[in-house]
Amino acid sequence: MGYGRPFLTFLAVQTLSATGSSFSLIAIPLLVLHTTGSVLQMGLITGLGGAASLIMGVFAGFIADRVNRRALLIGSDVARFVLHASIPVAWLFAPQLWLLYLAVPLSAACGMLARVTQVTVVPGLVPKDQIIKANGHLFASTATAYLAGPALAGLVSGSLGPQTAIAVDAASFALSAAGLAFIKLPRLQREPSTESKTAQFLAGAKFLWHQPVLRSLTILLAVFTSITMGLTDVFIFRLKHDLAQPDRVIGFVMAASFAGTLVASLGVARIRHRFAFGTTWIGACVLCGLSVLGMAWSTSAAMIGLMAAGMALATGIAGISSMSLRQEITPSDLLGRVTSAFWTLHGALNPLGIALLAAAAGKYGTTATLFVSGAACVLIALSALLTPVYSHQREPQKALAET
Repeated sequence: MGYGRPFLTFLAVQTLSATGSSFSLIAIPLLVLHTTGSVLQMGLITGLGGAASLIMGVFAGFIADRVNRRALLIGSDVARFVLHASIPVAWLFAPQLWLLYLAVPLSAACGMLARVTQVTVVPGLVPKDQIIKANGHLFASTATAYLAGPALAGLVSGSLGPQTAIAVDAASFALSAAGLAFIKLPRLQREPSTESKTAQFLAGAKFLWHQPVLRSLTILLAVFTSITMGLTDVFIFRLKHDLAQPDRVIGFVMAASFAGTLVASLGVARIRHRFAFGTTWIGACVLCGLSVLGMAWSTSAAMIGLMAAGMALATGIAGISSMSLRQEITPSDLLGRVTSAFWTLHGALNPLGIALLAAAAGKYGTTATLFVSGAACVLIALSALLTPVYSHQREPQKALAET
């Protein structure tokens, strides 16, 4: 790979952390169902986790730009270890549902803080010309964890109970925290500021607005992701309702989408170094739209799986490219706040988009919904030709020098 030991250690511990998170994806809902038999209870606990993650996302960047980042990562892992370990310990005596209502949202908040902080430390672990390659390997490790983790969690849960799967989850966070203790990160250099706390908090959003490429990306992605985030539900509904496919087939289709993400992670560095940023990002988004259009015309599970893999491949390339660009052109002491602002703003329309797509699929059918969604993705991508996203055709190092 050509990386130093600090990044390789970081890659290993992030893989452990992602594996733990993928176990939770299956084990927590199963534990709720085993304990209560209630889908409503499962939804409430999952919803609390999502809300906690969203709220923390607003503040995580400000925290990451003001606190020792290695300490934040270690603290997040230690907190998740304690929260998850408390669940199987409690279940040794008697189920304690209230503990899940406490542990799940707190763990989700810690997870969001860790994700934002992870973005900020990568530029300090690798040379600037290797950032996109490093991000590709991080995405690949996460995709692999989420490809294998849920299946392993299901096996452990089926054999030893979901609380045991959660115990494995807790152990992964403990190992991750221990590994982070051996990584030395560059000291964060912060210039003394006379700005108010409010102004410092909003500095990330201000930087996004005044940086033409990032401003355009944020606006475009706010619309683009509001469409793509809801498409998983639509193609699952197509498989179950329109094609009468069993659950195992849906599992294979989901695995195919993770495989697409894995391929994107391993190939994005070569693509990005061959083509300019604007060409790479716009081309990937067009491919995503074409894949969705392909789903609209697909009448077999195999073809839908292939299109899902194409969509994941495209969104992976676009996502890794845009994150790497932010890391390349954002000052280190602002990167946390810029990341938080970017994720918050471009995800603001997601709940509305998911609801509208689900309603459209129910009223007009999945074929029409997928066709309109795919066409919209292509149009959004092509509209970027008229923005600074496309005109940003220089190499990142040159762009950085001129920003």
